[in-house]
Amino acid sequence: MAMSQERSVCLGLWVLLLLGAGMEEVVEGCSCHPAHPQQLFCSAEIVIRAKISGEKIVSPSNSSSPYMKMIQYEIKMIKMFKGFDKAKDIQYVYTPVFSSLCGVKLDSNNKAGYLLSGSMWSDGRISIGQCDLVESWDNLSLSQKKNLNYKYQMGCECRINTCYTVPCASTGENECLWTDWLLDNSLNGEQARQYACIRRSDTTCSWYRGGPPPEKDFLDMADP
Repeated sequence: MAMSQERSVCLGLWVLLLLGAGMEEVVEGCSCHPAHPQQLFCSAEIVIRAKISGEKIVSPSNSSSPYMKMIQYEIKMIKMFKGFDKAKDIQYVYTPVFSSLCGVKLDSNNKAGYLLSGSMWSDGRISIGQCDLVESWDNLSLSQKKNLNYKYQMGCECRINTCYTVPCASTGENECLWTDWLLDNSLNGEQARQYACIRRSDTTCSWYRGGPPPEKDFLDMADP
């Protein structure tokens, strides 16, 4: 899943149609750019909290290839954070059967709660994958749950730049430097779990945490 596996925006071409051979072949596995949870929120068309109530395998009517099969998860939507203009009620979400095609496996036996983000197909179905913001609701920090309501959206015009090495300098006032990898050797560290990059009244962007003081100092951090 996107946050726990420290991956985000999907790179790979899932399926190559070999028209000359009349067959379908998987040519590349799932590969995703590192991204802060806020980036995944901002890039998603739909972000919801839901419980998984069932699942089944479905296939397109015009294809017999196993690589085109999808898992249809039946869900009970608890809350919508983004996508009000696209969907009123969501009963199902879809993901590829194979993890190599960025498919995600969700627990449908215990009616587990999840944060789900994804995109909407032209037919109105919602697609989710490993490169989306998909995480067990219980694994989210309190700050992340609060940021879903307002703070993440406030910073969608800001840019989050991932720092892998020193020096790592800001290239503009509308940018926040994400230093979890430098400080914790992880992309699921303090900034990912506790902070949002938001636009201030003077149009600059900076990290914000609505809570007790942090244990570590971050680059380019200030309260709005």
